[in-house]
Amino acid sequence: MTILPEQPVFRFAPSPNGLLHLGHALSAILNHDMAAATNGRFLLRIEDIDRARCRPEFEAAIFEDLAWLGLAWEQPVRRQSDHLDLYAETLQRLRTMGVVYPSIMTRGDIRSAVAATEADGAVWPRDPDGSPLYPGHERELSPRAQAAIVAGERPYAWRLDVAAAIKLVAEPLTWRETGAGPTGETGLITADPAGWGDVILSRSDAPSSYHLSVVVDDALQGITHVVRGRDLYHATSVHRLLQRLLNLPEPVYLHHRLVLGPDGRKLSKSNQDTGIAAFRVAGRSPADVRAMILEGAS
Repeated sequence: MTILPEQPVFRFAPSPNGLLHLGHALSAILNHDMAAATNGRFLLRIEDIDRARCRPEFEAAIFEDLAWLGLAWEQPVRRQSDHLDLYAETLQRLRTMGVVYPSIMTRGDIRSAVAATEADGAVWPRDPDGSPLYPGHERELSPRAQAAIVAGERPYAWRLDVAAAIKLVAEPLTWRETGAGPTGETGLITADPAGWGDVILSRSDAPSSYHLSVVVDDALQGITHVVRGRDLYHATSVHRLLQRLLNLPEPVYLHHRLVLGPDGRKLSKSNQDTGIAAFRVAGRSPADVRAMILEGAS
């Protein structure tokens, strides 16, 4: 059961690995305005686990863009890079439960396994994003063999043994959706974490994954309402599983529509879609940006 405190708490949690675009503006504005409408709190969190791609100048641009949009947030701002020890401790808890294992297969290894299977006419299972599920061969190794992976020099990642985790929670997982999912779903949604296979929780070049750090941070910050794009709708199944394993509170979720580009795809930093700053430089006002993105936002 979801038990919420009297004061709602919302958050916007961008990664400083590029400039914010209109899709980010929609999510930030929705969270900010919903907090204001419910006498709630609005927090800003910087998700900078990926130190190879995150840059101080992008973080500074986030603050500038959000302030220009007229948004105000509580201080101090939480940065994930300041809490790596906490994520490591949480991963150790999951290791103690026996629901994670070290994995060493590269993307190339996975592609080869998939190709060999499909060449024989079989269908390799894929996650909701269309990526092949991890084979999970290391899952069956003995504790000694897994320890040898950890002690060795080859890079490895810690993966969630989803089947073992589901067995451990031993009851159906659901979440409360107050928006509308990709096909219009709303209300109590049945989670399907098995559809993602054994997701990565930590790897050598990133001490925590999005899945692990987001559930830890949301719990520690008392987030009651997670308002984010529909591209993360199915990932909620993984988050609900981790929340149950770690005995963390369950937020209410709202997955809003995505802002699409002229070609119909969702906006992306990696594709260098037009950033908020470009609209500012072009003479657009914050009201113009709101008008561009808020109509039919839910």
